[in-house]
Amino acid sequence: MTPAAVTTARPSAAFIAASWLALLMGMAGFIVGLWNATMALNEKGYYFTVLMFGLFAAISLQKTVRDQIEKIPVTGLYYGLAWFSTLLAVLLLLVGLWNAALTLSEKGFYGMAFLLALFGAIAVQKNTRDTRSVTGGATVTADNE
Repeated sequence: MTPAAVTTARPSAAFIAASWLALLMGMAGFIVGLWNATMALNEKGYYFTVLMFGLFAAISLQKTVRDQIEKIPVTGLYYGLAWFSTLLAVLLLLVGLWNAALTLSEKGFYGMAFLLALFGAIAVQKNTRDTRSVTGGATVTADNE
């Protein structure tokens, strides 16, 4: 199956900047919050790992959804794993925060910083792919992926 021709417009500089700002501010806020937290080191490591796992899973999910829209073959197994991983990362954060000995405002801070970072990661990946396709960069197909 050959990739479908999809018309994409180059993202504006403002949207690109806002996407990077969302990613960096979400990650920085989450990490600075962990750095200043009084929780045990293993608990900090858990939350950091969930953040990194969530960022990777969200980017992978965005890519698979976009590939399907552009008619680039994606196996059902990988598509399902991308959704499962993203939802699992969110669930792991929720369970961790539910059981954490933190104030409600701290739990909300970590949740919002996590979601902001996930949104930023998805938007940055989308912008990168859109910019690459508009500027005539190397086209990624199933053969050279």
